[in-house]
Amino acid sequence: MSTRDDAPATSAEIAEQLPADTGAAELLERYQRSLTGVFGTPQAVLVRGSGARVWDAAGGEYLDLLGGIAVNALGHAHPAVCSVVSQQYATLGHISNLFTSPTQIALAEKLLSLAQAPPGSSVFFANSGSEANEAALKAVLRHRHSTAKPRILALEGSFHGRTTGALSLTHKPAYREPFGELVSGVEFLPFNDLGALETAFAQDDVAGVFLEPIQGEAGVLPLDEAYLTRARELTRRSGALLVLDEVQTGVGRTGEWFRFQTVDGVVPDLMTLAKGLGSGFPIGALICFGEQAGGLLQAGQHGTTFGGNPPATAAALATLQVIESESLLVHARQLGAHMAAALRALPQVAQVRQFGLHIGADLEPVHGVEAPAKEVVQRALDRGLIINATGPTTLRLAPPLNLTQEEADQALARLESALRSATADWPQPPGATSSPGSTGEWPNMPPHSADSAP
Repeated sequence: MSTRDDAPATSAEIAEQLPADTGAAELLERYQRSLTGVFGTPQAVLVRGSGARVWDAAGGEYLDLLGGIAVNALGHAHPAVCSVVSQQYATLGHISNLFTSPTQIALAEKLLSLAQAPPGSSVFFANSGSEANEAALKAVLRHRHSTAKPRILALEGSFHGRTTGALSLTHKPAYREPFGELVSGVEFLPFNDLGALETAFAQDDVAGVFLEPIQGEAGVLPLDEAYLTRARELTRRSGALLVLDEVQTGVGRTGEWFRFQTVDGVVPDLMTLAKGLGSGFPIGALICFGEQAGGLLQAGQHGTTFGGNPPATAAALATLQVIESESLLVHARQLGAHMAAALRALPQVAQVRQFGLHIGADLEPVHGVEAPAKEVVQRALDRGLIINATGPTTLRLAPPLNLTQEEADQALARLESALRSATADWPQPPGATSSPGSTGEWPNMPPHSADSAP
């Protein structure tokens, strides 16, 4: 609770002080006046959440199948995470990295165990995926400097973050070009193209390769097992470092602890994590496999003020414990398969890519509609469902790993309603007619209201 009447402690308390009919609009106006415009206009003002549900400043309830973009592994306000973070912060909060804490040590040991990392492996803790990739890039740059091999490879469609180094590895020109020259020597290979990969290693001058086992921002696109296997063979043979960015795929998102564990013989030199690791509490990690990788960054060559702080590492430990104790890896695989089957049955969906609860759905081509996915996202929001579009025709779902089947079915009903409504309103090709019953209504759709709020 707040200790002063004029200083509300939570988002909900701030919203409750505003008139019901103007509260959300007023908050959005204040947002536009006081925050930078890098995120555009927010879709809503959210004030609280519980499990897979959130509520906005106007009292509207939503099923959250985006999970803060694959972050909320245990949903909102999970009791285990809330309890351990509040207790830890009340006991010991920030200490800097001039000191360590039992939670920091225990989390590093747990991650090394889950990753089945060899003896001599180590962990560096950061605050985000971008920072974890920044640390990985600095390690590769150290290797580049010591070997005089100038080239660093990444893939077309890649997304590794927004900081300067991570942005250098991110392919999308719209993200890179406004900032001019970034880290030199980075080249982008065609996605999943084995021939291009082989050609890139024709000369012994590659220092490192950055790969996402599944490109989330590109639409949940998986690298073929053969590609990952060959990348490991080529990097090992040439002495280049293989870096796997599992910021989005790690910590159970795909139904296993880490995606690389599904491919026999593929163990990275470096792996980055973030997003679901803290179940909403900011934390990132770089795992260095073996003594050689762990020795690339030595004392004084990298650092962080907040990384690995006691509350963040306590939140991550709690997240991992709940995933284990509630068998959420198996649940993610089973529920993800159920949801994918339902999506494939929808006539508006052309293709579904599903890996645990990491799901991408491509929409059928629509006559005269340039970006149908964006419209579907808005219509889904109007029906109390949060998803997002990773491209003009691609939807992404990344719900909590503990989403129930009942919640999944409710969300799918709302998504089908949004698709049917949008299809009915989109321009039709000559001679076509709307499909029967495309009214945009769904008879069993749960109410989008605050009535079911806890």
